[in-house]
Amino acid sequence: MNFPRRKFLHLAAGAAALPVFSRVAKAQAYPSKQINIIVPVPPGGLVDLVARAVGERLAEVWGQTVIVENKAGGNFQIATSYVAKAAPDGYTLLLAMDAPFVISPHLYTKLSYDPIADFAPITSLVRFDLVLAAHPSLPVDSVRDLIALAQKRPGELNYATFGLGSTANLYMKMFESMTGVKLAPVHYKGVAPMITDVVAGHVPIMFVTVGQTLPLWKDGKLKVLGVGTRERVASFPDAPTFYESEIPGLEANAWFGLYAPRGTARDIVGKINAEVRRIVATPAFRERVLAQYFGEPMTSSPEEFAHFIKLEYEKWAKVIRAANIKAE
Repeated sequence: MNFPRRKFLHLAAGAAALPVFSRVAKAQAYPSKQINIIVPVPPGGLVDLVARAVGERLAEVWGQTVIVENKAGGNFQIATSYVAKAAPDGYTLLLAMDAPFVISPHLYTKLSYDPIADFAPITSLVRFDLVLAAHPSLPVDSVRDLIALAQKRPGELNYATFGLGSTANLYMKMFESMTGVKLAPVHYKGVAPMITDVVAGHVPIMFVTVGQTLPLWKDGKLKVLGVGTRERVASFPDAPTFYESEIPGLEANAWFGLYAPRGTARDIVGKINAEVRRIVATPAFRERVLAQYFGEPMTSSPEEFAHFIKLEYEKWAKVIRAANIKAE
């Protein structure tokens, strides 16, 4: 599905025009009942963890029940479509990773929602940086070693992903494009089975988050070839960045954001934005989510988030087009 670029200009607006008195009244009254935060994945993952940490704090501050509801399946379309069709009153929100908004539109000819017209971006939330990890048996110790081996064995080296069009898949496609090597994907139905098979040695390499890699690296079950950050990661001081490995421009991460249905009053979007940004900045959130899982805060205004989505949308459009990836 291709969307005209001008549609991105509407992202920041977030809500259809309403009489001023109506918007003010709604914002002052909000929230007056239960809030539902919908996530497009099963319980237990990073998206779910972030949603519950945010939801618990919102409930404390606003004195209203906040329910996190998991609607997994359909390549994130079930949850995303559900929120797109919800009443634009601020009581049904979507907390999701990047894929439904900047990746899926380029993979599917038809979506059950319009990622541009159906949503009001509230704020970006957190970023989790990725590393290129390998099973210890692979005879390479750096990104440059991997490139050299892949050049000798084009198309023979497998890499694990948690599905076609996942960040683990697309960052490897970007890696292939920037280095000129050819690798073979092995797709799994989730992050857990992907990691399990790499640790078992069934597939030699994968892109995975810092937090998911660290305990396995400490146990000698994985080695880190490179990190997808501008600066070296303190947890892996000997692992060079891709910039140091002469692959400038390859920064690998996964980010999460919060959305409301389009038509939600700007004042309500602004009220949610302000409170969520305060939550992410608290020591409790930083200790529970950021420090424990090696996340980085990346909150923003609705307008800044809309602009960021635009840039990410364009980035992945180029990668997916160049790799000729289609999910259907």
